[in-house]
Amino acid sequence: MKKFNHLDLDGHLLHLLSTVIEQGSVTGAANTLGITQSAVSHQLDRLRAIVGDALFVKSGRGIVPTARAEALALQAQALLNQLQGFVHSGAFEPVRLTQCFTIAANDLQRDLLLPALLKRLQTQAPGVTLRVVPSDVPSADMLRAQDCQLVISPRPPDATDIKHKRLFTDTYRVFFDPLVRQAPRSLKAYVAAEHITVVHQPKRSLDIDEALRKRGVNRRFVATLSSFAGVAAFVTGTERLATLPGLLRQGLLRGLADAAVPVETPEMPMYAIWHVRHQQDPVHAWLRAQLFELVVN
Repeated sequence: MKKFNHLDLDGHLLHLLSTVIEQGSVTGAANTLGITQSAVSHQLDRLRAIVGDALFVKSGRGIVPTARAEALALQAQALLNQLQGFVHSGAFEPVRLTQCFTIAANDLQRDLLLPALLKRLQTQAPGVTLRVVPSDVPSADMLRAQDCQLVISPRPPDATDIKHKRLFTDTYRVFFDPLVRQAPRSLKAYVAAEHITVVHQPKRSLDIDEALRKRGVNRRFVATLSSFAGVAAFVTGTERLATLPGLLRQGLLRGLADAAVPVETPEMPMYAIWHVRHQQDPVHAWLRAQLFELVVN
């Protein structure tokens, strides 16, 4: 029997292992990697022979990783990060970069920043693509597990291995349909209205709602949504109000009018958030720089 050692490993096999675990199937991995299913199966057989483990076993109609495979995947990702750092340790040339960045952002940040960011990135690096996933209430684990390279959120996780930088600050505004009603002229009129709000998963209210509740401003919510995307449909054609970040007027709430909240409210900061492992990575530093410059300009 042929003997294998660590020199038989390469970056493609490490990436293959991570991809099969992430996709949960040979078919999904093949589609992601742009190769045939037989090629994935062949490379998995090669990796099994090297590490001496089945790596994946059948479960129902799919496959699941063995405990050894999950442990190896963590090591594989660390090695892949080191390989990437090795490649880019010299002068970094964005034009040569071919990479998909996964960024977590809710619909406000997504629409406000990411189309312009992709345009800016591809001007310098045509091979770059973006995968956008919801951030909801971001946790440190989503960055530790490398589900994404960057999170954009008003709520950085409180963890020593998580870095963040403020991008901008927004103010809360009262949105309403100007064809149906005027802005509330007093706190009493504001409280008397029906309200729409958003609660991000997992069950986290907006900062503004928590702040007003603590101030004793109790409103009647007739609809609670999981994102900002549906707010306009619930406000348009009614006398309802929605107290939300003012920058939504540039996107999802375009067409509604907005006015100041008739009571003092906190500002809403927005942060770029990443794991400390990426702090010195020249590719990630370039990605962050493009985002920061976009906000400044």
